[in-house]
Amino acid sequence: MRTYLVTGGAGFIGSNYIHYMFEKYGDDIRIINVDKLTYAGNLENLKSVEGRDNYTFIRADICDEAAINKIFEENEIDRVVHFAAESHVDRSITDPNVFVRTNVMGTASMLAAARKAWEKPDGSYPEGVKFLHVSTDEVYGSLPDDPDAYFYETTPYQPHSPYSASKAGSDMLVKAYMDTYHFPANITNCSNNYGPYQFPEKLIPLMIHNALAGEKLPVYGDGKNVRDWLYVGDHVRGIDMVQEKGRLGETYNIGGHNERQNIQIVKTIISTLREMLPEDDPRREHVTEDLITYVEDRKGHDRRYAIAPDKIRAEIGWEPTVFFEEGIKKTIQWFFENEEWMKNVTSGDYEKYYEKMYGDRL
Repeated sequence: MRTYLVTGGAGFIGSNYIHYMFEKYGDDIRIINVDKLTYAGNLENLKSVEGRDNYTFIRADICDEAAINKIFEENEIDRVVHFAAESHVDRSITDPNVFVRTNVMGTASMLAAARKAWEKPDGSYPEGVKFLHVSTDEVYGSLPDDPDAYFYETTPYQPHSPYSASKAGSDMLVKAYMDTYHFPANITNCSNNYGPYQFPEKLIPLMIHNALAGEKLPVYGDGKNVRDWLYVGDHVRGIDMVQEKGRLGETYNIGGHNERQNIQIVKTIISTLREMLPEDDPRREHVTEDLITYVEDRKGHDRRYAIAPDKIRAEIGWEPTVFFEEGIKKTIQWFFENEEWMKNVTSGDYEKYYEKMYGDRL
């Protein structure tokens, strides 16, 4: 049975990945989920897998080298899928050091532990082990307003925010391990994800939450910054495919081919909510474009991101299957069906779930 060590598995993309893996492989794999449970890590995301014999949760900080080494020593780990990271640009502008610590030093800790556990005396590695580092398209910087301009795996790095700089640093560490130690790894750089379990400081869940509550919808600058949106289910499927088929030492860009201006996203959310809310739902009346409020632009705000997923399509056969019009409806429907989850997250009550479920066990 193959054992996966998933870091940040209680977060948005990590929890979606764990659900996907159990749906696909069932009892044929084992997953160890390591998460520090910061504000964005929520064990309620994984309620349905808690009772599985082949699932283990460990609360640990990836910067804690002793704790990470112990996990490797006590388990025969075949694969590492490294999601754990501070990821919100606004928070990185406020407190860059936290991002450097988690994203750079935490990745360094994970790489060192995996190499220590896997590397043989002759410098080779067991067949089948792999470290997959999940990164972002923000490391490439900003694209011009040219529809033919895209990020490729060969695009030079030009990060502009403390967040993207810290992710670029972690990418470079992984590249250095691959080059120096012939370490078995892949890097994936993805575009903006959306879907179930996303913490509501990010654009799409924030707009859904605020619109339903009749609160203002803050839009940075002129709202014309462009992002490439990727449904999280497509992303985690791509990660699994890179794990299985990716050539060691390679980077793969995972993009959704769903470019939208931020203001288009907000207006689409408003119109879709009005379409999906029942006529007699009192919230429908205040879900209008009158809620849109333009605010001072973010410092160092990149103008446009767009990924060309040509390499992953050609080598691995992955391509997106959920396009934005369908994905946003699926996302809104999930939030309709999980209003208690959103209430707990926005009130901070999600933290209580950990104490309830695990407080007397640790």
